[in-house]
Amino acid sequence: MPQDCPPQQDEPKEQPPEPPVEERVGASPGTAGVSLAARLEAILYLKGKPLSLADLASIAAVERDEAELALITLMADYAHRDTALEIRQEGNTFSLQLRESLTDLVQNLLPVDLSTASLRTLATIALKKRILQSELVELRGSGAYDHIKELLAQNFIERRRQSEGRSYWLSLSEKFHRTFAVRPEQQASQASLSRAAASNDALPNQAA
Repeated sequence: MPQDCPPQQDEPKEQPPEPPVEERVGASPGTAGVSLAARLEAILYLKGKPLSLADLASIAAVERDEAELALITLMADYAHRDTALEIRQEGNTFSLQLRESLTDLVQNLLPVDLSTASLRTLATIALKKRILQSELVELRGSGAYDHIKELLAQNFIERRRQSEGRSYWLSLSEKFHRTFAVRPEQQASQASLSRAAASNDALPNQAA
């Protein structure tokens, strides 16, 4: 009698290579092609305050180990850059700050007497030109309420209640434009306003 042939087993199919972390986790269509290290850099820039590794991983929507590796890469990159900024670690938090050797220079160049945190908030409003208070708080944290009070007290911004909703619209005042030599009809990207925002970004962070 002919012997039964053993059933043939399908050969295992070759699995496609695993995509990079940036494409696999937490990357929106707008961040396609942007490395995780660059996204962490953007997060530190936009938040403008020290963040823990867990915070960075959560915001970037990646695993903690992935965020840690990308952060190490970013810190090493900044260590070899000829730049005024650095990634500074204080305890368990990380921030994008001006190198200590340049702090006095920037303080002398600032045309206004505002706290570092308030200057960062002012720069955020300037880049948006008009922003809801609730959106600003989401970007800058709960400390933005104090920054808004300081900016209103010094007449650098104007606040008007939203017609439909419970928040307020924040916009730049005439004093802001006089101080930074920018007319209201000019774009926020013009040189003088850009220098003000850049000076703000270069300052050491204060708790927001």
